[in-house]
Amino acid sequence: MKRILLASLLLLAAAAPGRAQQQPQFTHFGYNGLYLNPGYAGIRGQTEVNAIFRYQYLGLTNSFGDESGSPRTGMVSASVPVLDLNGGVGLAVYYDVAGPTKLTNAALSYSQHVKLGNGQLGIGVQGIFTYLSKGSYRAIDQNDPQVPESGSDRKFDAGAGLWYEGPKLYVGLSANNLFRSIYTMQSAVRNDSQDPNKITGYQNTSRYLGENHAYLTAGYNIEMSPTVTLTPQVLVKAVLPGNYDVLAKYNNQRNYSLEGGIRAAFNDQFSAGLNYRQDESVSGLLGYAFGPDNRYRVSGAFDFIAFDQSARAFASYELLLTLRLPKAVRLTRPPVRTPRYSF
Repeated sequence: MKRILLASLLLLAAAAPGRAQQQPQFTHFGYNGLYLNPGYAGIRGQTEVNAIFRYQYLGLTNSFGDESGSPRTGMVSASVPVLDLNGGVGLAVYYDVAGPTKLTNAALSYSQHVKLGNGQLGIGVQGIFTYLSKGSYRAIDQNDPQVPESGSDRKFDAGAGLWYEGPKLYVGLSANNLFRSIYTMQSAVRNDSQDPNKITGYQNTSRYLGENHAYLTAGYNIEMSPTVTLTPQVLVKAVLPGNYDVLAKYNNQRNYSLEGGIRAAFNDQFSAGLNYRQDESVSGLLGYAFGPDNRYRVSGAFDFIAFDQSARAFASYELLLTLRLPKAVRLTRPPVRTPRYSF
């Protein structure tokens, strides 16, 4: 059954053409389950803390040469099991800078764990807070009310997801920005006939819509030997614009993108991998774990931009730091029952 499920997911991913999305993307998606899915929180029975920094399209500039166009993203996440509740909690906070757009996002997640076969199913929900700010843009029409000018807004939203974690297989399906919040930001008024570039006031007419994002991810651990494990993995991402009852929201192939790769681990200490991001890049990953139980991990990724370099840049890079604590134990002792007494 698991083989059929995994094969179906891989076929689905292979059929999805790739396009852009609003939210940050990470080459280390195989280590970044909480960012993708609230159902991941605590599902592996141990506390995990990740810190990740991504510099995308290294050295990308604009024609004016006054502001870098390279997106820069930093994120810290923590996943903690709560065994007495058969669940887990998680928190992920990230910032993302792309030109004049700056976004700060915090997502608090809870996952309820249910035994399913030899593994567990995490049923997760999350509350999301987003602060979005826009800098100055160069508008063709200086009085266009839809062009933001040093404006900002903040909104609450929500997400949900399912995550299955088995002895070898994991599968996750999630969606966020369920409320499709609309951000309203100020735009500039320039009506001085003597100086058309002079800002004489502001109006709150600029709009930004937080579209729904969906993620389908899967991986399978193949034990090649007692010391070597291979893990093929796949991630299908979707931006789903429009209302929920509009069929075009789901059947437009341009809304989907694909990533896939394989990772090899030796003694759970040394790791190396190759990834492919559709219509963008081929990536290499190297990692090293150390300390008691290999609880500390350092991993780097280098993305070679193989498509449309003229519109992007030569490369992107990523650094991941991970702390993985031992398996958690219950804080309370289960009751002992006998035919004579119970305590």
